[in-house]
Amino acid sequence: MRSKGYIALVVILSVCLSVVLSGCGTSTRQEQRIRIADQFGLGYAPFTIMMEEKLIEKHLPGIKIETAKFGSGGAVREAMVAGTLDIGFMGIPPFLIGWDKGVRWKIAGALDSMPLLLLTYRDDLNSIKDFKPGDKIALPGPGSNQHILLSMAAESQFGDATALDDLIVAMPHPDAAAALLAHREISAYYGAPPFQFEILKQDKSIRAIADGTDAFGEQFSYIIAVAAEKFQEEEPKAYNAFVAALEDALTILRDEPQRAAEILARADGKVTTAAYADYVTWEGVEWDITPKGIMRYATFMQEAGYIKNLPQDAKSVLFPNLHDLVGP
Repeated sequence: MRSKGYIALVVILSVCLSVVLSGCGTSTRQEQRIRIADQFGLGYAPFTIMMEEKLIEKHLPGIKIETAKFGSGGAVREAMVAGTLDIGFMGIPPFLIGWDKGVRWKIAGALDSMPLLLLTYRDDLNSIKDFKPGDKIALPGPGSNQHILLSMAAESQFGDATALDDLIVAMPHPDAAAALLAHREISAYYGAPPFQFEILKQDKSIRAIADGTDAFGEQFSYIIAVAAEKFQEEEPKAYNAFVAALEDALTILRDEPQRAAEILARADGKVTTAAYADYVTWEGVEWDITPKGIMRYATFMQEAGYIKNLPQDAKSVLFPNLHDLVGP
């Protein structure tokens, strides 16, 4: 007769084997997951298309996707630093500020280039030279694309990149656009598509007194996708699925603008397909995964004191999937 100890051992081994074979109980296999956050505006259209068309799932079936929306790149950066996000969409400046502070992240891809305009309804404001103490310039937040572009213009006009910093009021795009249209609370709004497009359509008294491209001196990427290095290293399948989905979405926006407009209008529920068709093909709007303007931004921000360190070159802050697309 076999001992009770022998029988107990057989039972334990049988249970362990059944757990391994069935995948039940305390299986060590983790569910594929990706946590992503975007912001407001047309610049994030590729992500909307990715979600609506389930493009990430196409490249990695069964993946769980968690999303969030924030009002500024700084807020996205804070969430990524806290470890609650894997990928965030933002401008190059907030990315560089995080990189400068030691955040372990890199750029996974760009989304677009777009015209960014400084708008006002005030007749006495014809350039940034006309702003006075007490005026308020609304933009997404300190360290945003709009803030650094305003600083570049201030450097050019006043010889001081920080000359207008005291006039900045941080506002999400929808709130700033509403305030400008109401001619209250703010003097000007450094905007972004589609808000600035609609403002110019709705109120003919509002006009642009500065252009981001003029301030920058060349074309630059408006929105980029930033991924945590830990995520890219530990979840390569999820990372690659995201990049492939981004490329798919950008192809739709470039090659099938009408289809893209239909997808965006369906997701929005308020803006028409015709309006989105105008937005995605607006002059100056380009959909491209290649990051542009990294070192121009970085050099200016270091000289102006917004960051302390300068990347060795553009490739040093990019993941390998982008290395063949950019120069130094």
